[in-house]
Amino acid sequence: MTQSADLMELREEDIRSHYPAVVAMLEGFDHTPRIAKATDRPAPERSSGIGTRRRFRSTTPGLVTRSTARPEGVRLLERIEESDGGDALVSPVQATVMQSLRRALAISLAVGENYSEATGLKALKKENLEGRLAAGQSAEFSELLQAEALAVLYTFGNAAAFLLASSASEVSVELGGIDELLTDNAQLALHGALWELDQDLERFADNEAKLVAVVLAFAEVLMERVALRAQTAPRLGAFTGASWRVEADDFTIQGFSPARKARGSTLTMQFKKPNEVVGNHIAKYQAMKLAKMLMAYDFERKLNPFAEMGGFIFTFMGDGKPGTGKTTLIQMMAGLISEYCTNAGYPFRYQNFGIDNIDSYQGKSGQNAKAFINNVLDPNVIGFGTVDDIDQIAGKRGDRQSSAGQQEVTAVLMEAFAGANTVVRGNCTFGMFSNYPENVDDALRQRAGARFLVDGPQTRDDYIDILALLLGKKHDVPLGDHDLYAAQEIKRAVARSFEQHGRPQEDGLLRVWQETEAKIGRLDTIAKLGTYLKAIQEADERFTGRAIKNITDAVKVRAMDFELPDEWMEDPELFLFRPYDEKLAMLEEMRQPITVEMVIQEINRYADSEFRYADKSDEVAIEAMVRDFGRQEEAKRRYLGGKGGA
Repeated sequence: MTQSADLMELREEDIRSHYPAVVAMLEGFDHTPRIAKATDRPAPERSSGIGTRRRFRSTTPGLVTRSTARPEGVRLLERIEESDGGDALVSPVQATVMQSLRRALAISLAVGENYSEATGLKALKKENLEGRLAAGQSAEFSELLQAEALAVLYTFGNAAAFLLASSASEVSVELGGIDELLTDNAQLALHGALWELDQDLERFADNEAKLVAVVLAFAEVLMERVALRAQTAPRLGAFTGASWRVEADDFTIQGFSPARKARGSTLTMQFKKPNEVVGNHIAKYQAMKLAKMLMAYDFERKLNPFAEMGGFIFTFMGDGKPGTGKTTLIQMMAGLISEYCTNAGYPFRYQNFGIDNIDSYQGKSGQNAKAFINNVLDPNVIGFGTVDDIDQIAGKRGDRQSSAGQQEVTAVLMEAFAGANTVVRGNCTFGMFSNYPENVDDALRQRAGARFLVDGPQTRDDYIDILALLLGKKHDVPLGDHDLYAAQEIKRAVARSFEQHGRPQEDGLLRVWQETEAKIGRLDTIAKLGTYLKAIQEADERFTGRAIKNITDAVKVRAMDFELPDEWMEDPELFLFRPYDEKLAMLEEMRQPITVEMVIQEINRYADSEFRYADKSDEVAIEAMVRDFGRQEEAKRRYLGGKGGA
């Protein structure tokens, strides 16, 4: 054992010394569950004459193979082999899972051995075996055994999750809790955990993708349960106060903190190019800028210069009518980030939180939302998280029609996006999308720092462009008198779109604007702009200090109203791989001064969206009441007509 600063090396020979015992454990052991109950599932029928196991099996004497004496026998290697439908040979994925479990178990036992030596537990074990353990030491002995069991269990889950991270896919499995959490001693603890894993594999691992997903999900649940139990357990200082390094795996053990491997997600979505997004000029422009902003993140400093300068978009809301291009915008932005990350060799992680993550079990929806947030926030990756149809996923507080799961999601998102513990590093961004943003909780909606109005094609040129795009090239229809895609030229279109917000677009806000200008004249000073903001607040009480912060953040983004050169994305040495301070200086040189026009446009853009949401919400409520009144009148007419006929 060597030590460097506070990080100790977990020697390879110490880990490998546990391989024989671990292989025997994976081959098979008997375990009668003490707390949990086995799943009552009949074994699958097999045709006569077909063997129940592979021909190539270990024949090492002493190892448990297939026992028929006790139904509680756990044979994980056989269980893993069954995940591919009975192929005669072990597949690469199955072999990876087997190797990872063997390695994780061996690492956990090596850590337990180190803990045992550091705390004197090793000597107490020897005395207990020899019958020399003093009566006054029994309580200490039991506490140390429990602490060792917790350390070994957590390290096993931590190592398994770390080693299998690179084999993960988009397939996910939702497991229940872990009941067979035994802490009498390390070996019994591992037997209980492996029994639980065997149960989960039997229930869910019907293909190789699910095999990996089950083991990863099990490891996460195991770590969560063990860490919770450890909060009240004594004698864990020797484990939590030390750090071990497994050099061969680039794996660090630091108490009850999970080790994360920087891995990206394998995306199967169909990416879109910017020219395939017709209309939505401001939304498209901001999404393209944001994709490049993310790439400025410095992995050594764990900070993005844009976040330090105040021009980074951490959360945004994309809203528009159905069919206006929200999904296309997501595909474009994810495609750009994926392309940039591939070129730079950065891990990219995209994750969507959808309606299928809402669970009927109390607390599970909140856990799913928390896992989604943590996966995207991981400072070792470039992350992009989306919440599509957020009006269906996150419930309004106080709304009786919202389920408990939806309320849990709302609470988690609000805390993550602008809570007391929120840290914006600039390595990730979250986009919330909705066709009906007026149905989103007001406080959650205001957590969105930027607003992307996804209004689809608007002009005649837009409609010609989208028709030509969707028709494709395999047709004989002439284009006619039109400069194809010229209207989509981003800088000209964006400038035109921003100019439109020099005056409000919504009628309610326009009245406030006109009344304010009539009283104090042209809005050209901070004092006059503040007066305008107060007038907006008087017209809409939801326009609070958070709205002002979102507006000023948007103005700072406008001050960064430059697009990082494409060459910087193509050749990472020009910018991405530069030291943090150099990147910061390069961006400072490109910063533009903040003008009155910028501030007015951003106030109107944000306030227009809030007035639009309020108007929609009121109009929907009025239409619902009108329908109800109409039904009542029709019911009364039919009722009176029926009585008259009688």
